[in-house]
Amino acid sequence: MATKTYDAIVVGSGMTGGWAAKELGEKGLQTLVLEAGRPINPDTDYAEHVPEWEMRYRGMGDRRREEENQHIQQVSVGVDEWNSKFFVNDRQNPYTTEPGKPFFWIRGRQVGGRSIMWGRQSYRWSDLDFEANLRESIGVDWPIRYQEIAPWYDYVEDFIGVSGQAEGLSQLPDGKFLPPMELNCAELVLKDAVAKYFSGERTMTIGRAAILTQPHRGRAPCHYCGPCARGCITRSYFSSLNSTLPAALITGRVTVRPHSVVHSLIFDSKTRRVTGVRVIDGQTRDAMEFRSRVVFLCASALESVRILFNSATTEFSNGLANSSGELGHNLMDHCMGGGATGRIPGNEDHVSLGNRPNGIYVPRFRNVKQKHPLLIRGYGFQGGAGRPKWRRGVEMRGLGAEFKHTLSSPGPWMMGFYGFGECLPNHDNFIELEREKVDAWGIPVLKISCMWRENERALLKDMSITAAEMLSAAGAKDIEPILEDNAPELTIHERGTARMGRDPKTSVLNRHNQAHDAKNLFVTDGACMTSSSCVNPSLTYMALTARACDYAVAQMKRGEI
Repeated sequence: MATKTYDAIVVGSGMTGGWAAKELGEKGLQTLVLEAGRPINPDTDYAEHVPEWEMRYRGMGDRRREEENQHIQQVSVGVDEWNSKFFVNDRQNPYTTEPGKPFFWIRGRQVGGRSIMWGRQSYRWSDLDFEANLRESIGVDWPIRYQEIAPWYDYVEDFIGVSGQAEGLSQLPDGKFLPPMELNCAELVLKDAVAKYFSGERTMTIGRAAILTQPHRGRAPCHYCGPCARGCITRSYFSSLNSTLPAALITGRVTVRPHSVVHSLIFDSKTRRVTGVRVIDGQTRDAMEFRSRVVFLCASALESVRILFNSATTEFSNGLANSSGELGHNLMDHCMGGGATGRIPGNEDHVSLGNRPNGIYVPRFRNVKQKHPLLIRGYGFQGGAGRPKWRRGVEMRGLGAEFKHTLSSPGPWMMGFYGFGECLPNHDNFIELEREKVDAWGIPVLKISCMWRENERALLKDMSITAAEMLSAAGAKDIEPILEDNAPELTIHERGTARMGRDPKTSVLNRHNQAHDAKNLFVTDGACMTSSSCVNPSLTYMALTARACDYAVAQMKRGEI
C-alpha cells in the first residue's frame, strides 16, 4: 500500500496523458502518471533509419509470431516488422465482439502510447461540427462551441508545431501554422483542376500535420526520411514521448510509473470523490493502490471506460460515474474506404526526392453550403500523388543494360483520394464488460458491439463518386473508384463512450470533461466526444485536455475539488 497522496494521478501517457502531465506539473501539482506498458528508449527502440537488410526478417516480419500474438494488430496497414513492438500482444489483451460485427481494436501500450505511431494529421473542428447534433436532433448537444476551445487550439498548436496552409474555410478553421510542406507537380495539377471545376465548393490543400518544417522549441525540422510510425529520433513530429512528457518531467513534480496496469478507481460514496487508483504491477502482478486529490483518465476511449466499468460500486452498479446509463454507449470511429485512384499524364521528367511524411487534404464539402438529399454530415479526403519506383504489372520485353534501366525507372504519376467520413453517435454502438474473460493481469475485458449504419455507408459510396469526379476533371486516366468494406476501428479514431453534455441525465461528463457524478474525476481522451466530425480528432483531444487541466487546478485552488 502506497502511503503518499499525490495532488493528481494521470492514467495513460499517450496523446492526452502527456498533456495532462505537462499541464498539471507546470501548474504546481505533484503528479503521478500510470502507464500500463514499458518505458521506451528512443536510442534503441526507434528504427526509422534501419534498412530492410538489417532486419531479421528483411522487413517481412515473423509471420508465425504475428499470427500467435498480434493477429488483430497486423490487420492495420501501419504495422510492420520495425514497429510491431509498439502494438499490443493480442493474446495478453483480449476482447470479444458480437457475431457479424467485427471490430479491430488497434492499441499501443508503452510510455508515449499511440502518439508514437499516430498519423499526425491535425485539424480544428468548427461550429459546423459542434452544432451538428443539436441542428439535426441526433444524440445530445455539445456543451461547448468553437469560440470556447479556439484559444486552446492556439495553445496546443503553438507547443506541438503544426505545418499547414491557411485556406479561410468556415468548416475547417485556420490555425497557428508553421510553413507548409510543398505539393508535388501532379498534386498541383489536381489542386488547379479542383479550384477550376469545383470553385466555391471544394478545395485541395496540403495536409495540416504535427510535423516540423522549421526548428521549433528545441526540436529539429523533418528531414523527410518517411517512416514516421517507426519513431523519430530527431523529435520532428509531435508525440508525448518527444514533447509533453519531457516538459512534464522538467518541472520536477511529475513521476512516470511504467508497468502499471490500472484495474479500477477507488470511490468514497460519503464524499462522492475518487480517492485513488488500484493497480496491478505489469511485471510482478502485485496489487497496489495510489492516492490522489484528482484523477485524469487518459487511457483511450475504450480503456478509460473499461476502468470505470471495473470501478462499479453499490451505487454505480453498472460502472462508476454512470448515473446516466450512457457510459460505454455511442461508440464512434471514422468510416473510411471510399475514394478513387487514377493516372495523371505528363510531368514524367519530374521525380520526388525524399519521402514527404504528409499528404493532401480535401476538406469537407458535403452539407456545408447545400443540404444533400441522401446523406447528412460529410467527409474529407486524404491522399497524394507519387510515381511507382518499379513498373510492376506492366508487360515489357527486352535484353541488356538499357532494358534493365527501363524496368527500374519510375512509372507514371498516380493520384489517390481516400475518404474519412463522420460516424453518427448511436446508443446501440456500445461496449460492456465480458466478466467471464480476463486479460493477462486478471482484469475483466470488454465486449464490443459496433457496426456501420445507413448514413455511414451512404458517405462511403459518395466518396467513391466525388473522388472520381475530381480525378476526371484533372484529365486523369485509368480511374478506379474505391469502395471498401472496412470494419470499425481500422481508422483508429475510437471515441464517444463517456460523452460530454449539458444534462447529467443523458451524459457522463460536463463541459469541462468533469464527471457529473464525481467532481474530482476528469476524462479527456476520445471517450469524452459527443460526436465525431470527419477530421482527425487528436488535436481536439489535446485542446480539451489542456482546457480541463486549467479548470481542474482553478477548482482545486478554490477548494471546490
